[in-house]
Amino acid sequence: MTTLTSRERILRALNFEDVDYLPCCFMSFSALRKRLDEDMFALSKSELEMGLDSMLFIPSAGRPLRPDHPDLRGLPVRPDPAVKNRVWSEITGDSKTILHKEYTTPAGLLSTAVEVPDDWTHGECIPFIDDYQIPRMLKPLVSQERELEALQFMLTPPNDEDKTAYREEANRAHEFVGEHGALLAGGWGVGMDMANWLCGMNELMMATIDRPAFVEQILEMIHTWNMQRMELVLSAPLDLYIRRAWYEGVDFVMPDFYRQAVLPRLKQEVDLAHERGARFGFICTSGTQPLLELYLEAGVDVLMGIDPVQGTYTDMPYLKSVVDEKIALWGGVSGAVTVELGSEDEIRDAVRTAVSTLGPRGLILSPIDNITIDSPLTWSNLDIFIDEWKQVR
Repeated sequence: MTTLTSRERILRALNFEDVDYLPCCFMSFSALRKRLDEDMFALSKSELEMGLDSMLFIPSAGRPLRPDHPDLRGLPVRPDPAVKNRVWSEITGDSKTILHKEYTTPAGLLSTAVEVPDDWTHGECIPFIDDYQIPRMLKPLVSQERELEALQFMLTPPNDEDKTAYREEANRAHEFVGEHGALLAGGWGVGMDMANWLCGMNELMMATIDRPAFVEQILEMIHTWNMQRMELVLSAPLDLYIRRAWYEGVDFVMPDFYRQAVLPRLKQEVDLAHERGARFGFICTSGTQPLLELYLEAGVDVLMGIDPVQGTYTDMPYLKSVVDEKIALWGGVSGAVTVELGSEDEIRDAVRTAVSTLGPRGLILSPIDNITIDSPLTWSNLDIFIDEWKQVR
C-alpha cells in the first residue's frame, strides 16, 4: 500500500479499512500545546514533524482566550446582551475567602458562590462553567426549576461575530489540512458535562434519581443550544465532530436514566453530524462498559478515551468484542500514569497490549486522555512510547 497522509490513515481506521500502518494521534497534548502558546495549527504541524498523526481542532481558541468556559473548547459561550453580572468577595470569621457571582437576567437572578483555595487560578473571577470550581462550589448556579427561565438567557446561539470568525478560521483550516494532510476535527458538543457544571456533581447525581423531570428539562435546554452550535461548526465541513462526555459514564449516571434522558438527544446529535458528512466522536474515559450497547444504538462512530488504568469498567478485550467493526476506538494507554510516570518496560508493554487487544482495524492509538506534565521524564517516556508504536504498528 502506498503511504497515506495522516488524514487518510485516520479516516481509513475509522472506517475499519486497511491502513499502511496503525495510526497514533494524541487525543490531547497540553504539554506541547503550552510550549506553542496554545497555537493549534502549530501543534498539529509539530505532531506531524514528530512522526505522529494529527488532528487539527476548530475553533482553536486556547484556554486563555475563553476565561468564562475554560473547559469547553470550541465556540464562544455568550449570555444574552441583556444579562448583567457582578462579582464580590467576603472573608469569613475563620479567614476563608468566599467569591460570589450574580447574573441578572430579564427572567430573574442566578447566583453561585465558591470557597477560594490557595491554588485558585481564576483571580477575582468565577467562570460561568468550569471543572475546577465544581468541588469548591458552595452554591450551584442552578438548583431549582424556577431558575431555568433565567438560565435560558445564558445559553444563546452563535451571533454574527461568532459566525464570521468561525468561517474565516475554517477557511484557514481547510488550507492547512490540504497542505499538511491532518484530520480536521471540531466541536465540542456537550450534554451531561454541562449539566454537572451548572448544578454540581453530587447535586445532579441525586437529582437524576429524585427529580428526573427537572434534569431532563436542563438537558433539553442544553441539547437545543448544542444543536445550534453544531449547525455552525459542521458548516466547515469536518472529518470528525467531537462531543465531550467525561461525566456521562456510569460513575456519574445510571444506565436507565441514560437511556431515558441522554440517549435520544445524543442520537439526534449523531444524526446531525452524519447528515453533514462528519463522523461522530464521543469522549468518555471511564464508566463506559455498561453503556456500550447504547453507544451502538446512538450510532457513535468512535469512542475516544480508552484508559485501561484510570478508567473504571475498562475491560479492553470485552470492549473490543462488543464494538468490533462497529465503533472505532481511540486510546489504549494511560497518559497520566503509564506515559508520564511509568518505566520503559511498562510503557512498551502497554503499547503492545493496546495494539494487540484493540487493533489492528479500527484503532487510533493515543495516551489517554492527555499529556500535561512538561518534564524531562515525560519527554523521555514519550520517545519510548513513540518508538514502541513504530515497532508494532
